[in-house]
Amino acid sequence: MTEPLRTYPPEVAEGHRRYGAFAGVFTPTLLTILGVIMYLRQGWVVGNAGVIGGLLIILLAFGITASTGLALSSITTNIRIGAGGAYSIISQSLGLEVGGSVGIPLYLSQALVIALYIFGFREGWLWIFPDHSALLVDLAVFAVLFGIALVSAGLAFRIQYVILAVIAASLISVGVAAVQGSMVFDLTNVGLWGDFPGAPEDEFPGTSFWVVFAVFFPAATGIMAGANMSGELKNPRRAIPLGTMAAIGVSLVIYLLLAYWLARSASPEELQGNYTIMVERAAWGPAVVAGLLGATFSSGLASFVGAPRILQALAAHGILPRGGWMKRRSARGEPRNAILVTGGIVLAALMLRDLNVIAPLITLFFLITYAMINVVIFVEQSLGLISFRPSLRIPRIVPFLGGLGCIFAMFIMNPGFSLVAVGVVLGAYFYLAGRHLEAPFKDVRSGLFFSLAEWAAKKVATFPPGNQRAWKPNLLVPVEDPVALRGSFEILESVAYPKGSLVLVGLNESGTSDELSREILPLRDALQGRGLFASATVIDYHGLADGLTVAMQSLQSAFFRPNIVFLTLPRNAEQEKAYPELIREAERRGLGVLLYAPHPRAGLGRRETVNVWTRDRSPDWPLETDLGNLDLAILTAYLLRRNWGADLRVITVVSDPNEEDAAREYMTRLMDQARLGDCRTVVGTRSFREFLTEAPPADVNIFGLSPELSFEFAEEMVERTQSTCLFVRDSGQESALA
Repeated sequence: MTEPLRTYPPEVAEGHRRYGAFAGVFTPTLLTILGVIMYLRQGWVVGNAGVIGGLLIILLAFGITASTGLALSSITTNIRIGAGGAYSIISQSLGLEVGGSVGIPLYLSQALVIALYIFGFREGWLWIFPDHSALLVDLAVFAVLFGIALVSAGLAFRIQYVILAVIAASLISVGVAAVQGSMVFDLTNVGLWGDFPGAPEDEFPGTSFWVVFAVFFPAATGIMAGANMSGELKNPRRAIPLGTMAAIGVSLVIYLLLAYWLARSASPEELQGNYTIMVERAAWGPAVVAGLLGATFSSGLASFVGAPRILQALAAHGILPRGGWMKRRSARGEPRNAILVTGGIVLAALMLRDLNVIAPLITLFFLITYAMINVVIFVEQSLGLISFRPSLRIPRIVPFLGGLGCIFAMFIMNPGFSLVAVGVVLGAYFYLAGRHLEAPFKDVRSGLFFSLAEWAAKKVATFPPGNQRAWKPNLLVPVEDPVALRGSFEILESVAYPKGSLVLVGLNESGTSDELSREILPLRDALQGRGLFASATVIDYHGLADGLTVAMQSLQSAFFRPNIVFLTLPRNAEQEKAYPELIREAERRGLGVLLYAPHPRAGLGRRETVNVWTRDRSPDWPLETDLGNLDLAILTAYLLRRNWGADLRVITVVSDPNEEDAAREYMTRLMDQARLGDCRTVVGTRSFREFLTEAPPADVNIFGLSPELSFEFAEEMVERTQSTCLFVRDSGQESALA
């Protein structure tokens, strides 16, 4: 179970009035669905699409929203949903970045749609009072909505009961008309499948099924009106599923019955050309007009109450920069500051006087939110995590079809704006991802990535071992003294960055494991802070060889299996005695070895040059797939060169001066086959030790390593080259030529 999303202090929450399923969810959701389209466009839909076509449009639209409603209900019964509705649900499942990227445009859409509802109310009002000023009507309605929202959500809920009664009266007026004989036509009147002539304002140019569907579909939206009030509910886990699904079911029945009544109460020409046909055919037309006004007013009120709560939740979790002021609540738990901001946005939108250009974008943001709700439930179902055990279980096909339907509806309605909407959401996501937000709750992203990694690990296990093309430096780093490890920090980063990994194995011979863990974990965190994948563990051991052998054995089957053992020059006789056995054990386990011998004064120098020393391969100088303990040395040199921007030299010393040309040709072919790019080749014709004093200096010199390595020799190389040295032994699993 995820942790609760807390958006205001618990002491405020305890005294704050909460609402049940009917007042808090069912009523606002139903009133939002029964809106302008039902009163002014449903007759046009039936007139264009015919009986079967009209019913199919209604069922398809409500099928998409019902699937989303079921997904919303299921996920709500699995989490402790907090304020913010859909934003809270998405954030608790997929993280603040995803939730915020959807929540920000959702809030703006919720705020801007208030202006559209006010415009819709004004059109109905001017139909009754054509001499009234449009601007004054808009401002008056805004003032009333803003005042109600500012006072309290409770006042808004009480007013919604009055509006519900008004809408019920309008529907009763339709029912009375049906009983009194308004249905004078049979179903063949408009035809089972319509001719789709189009709209009267365009002089009936002709249209299509999907265009009519796009006009009707917003009627089926609005299912988040109750979920947006999640922070005001007594029991969101029960209220949201019950109220949302009941509202969807009741509104679907109403739309189907109205479609049947309209098909039998008016001619096709009246349905197609008269948007107020429902007013004219009802038993009492003013009741329908009142219902139209009530529907737009209630939808605006629900959005005015819900939008600030989304804004307050966004601010409370740091989604909005400098959002401290907007996250505050009053002593009664009302998000007054967020309401003020929302009021400012709505007022500015009203002053624009025309939102038709962005109206499609508003609907598309709602659809993206619905699609994400379906994605959340589908992902959690697919992961099979034990934490996902909702009280309401639904088949996986439901959210799959719901999400697919939302995406389909988006691109059917407006492909261009759909791409813009997706681009806005993606832009918000990348912005929030760059801010590294800290959530006060856990999400399922770790489970998602774990499941993907588990699937990948199982796939990798079916392939033959030793994929040389996929080789990356995965270092096993034994740690006896965390302080000493700090001296190796830079070389570890230089070898492993950017795609390698490090496993820090604390070898605990004395003291407690907790002490060593406390010292290792900051080093692991520091490596992770540099963009490296690093993990740490501590094992108890009796002797270095035994402890590191146990570590190699235990990590043999790990997904991120180490392929290089990182060692530093032994500090005492016990370590010196253990190293040869460790090198042989690493070879038996298929691990390479990298022995780090830092120069006490020069360190890594200026990180400008790297020398790689190869052995004499005369007389044949073969260039085969197996380079003979040179692969890991070349790959290590390449990593240092890439990460430092350094120059690279390949050096060999031949005992016979006549082999100099063959040696140069060999190294040229080697660099070409290994794709090392612009590298210098150096061939020495004296003895190895004599040539060391003449060889070009470098910040790091890389030599081969054998199990019988003399540490006196390693120290001599450090002294003679006056540089840090790396002694490298292949595992047989890497290839510089792959």
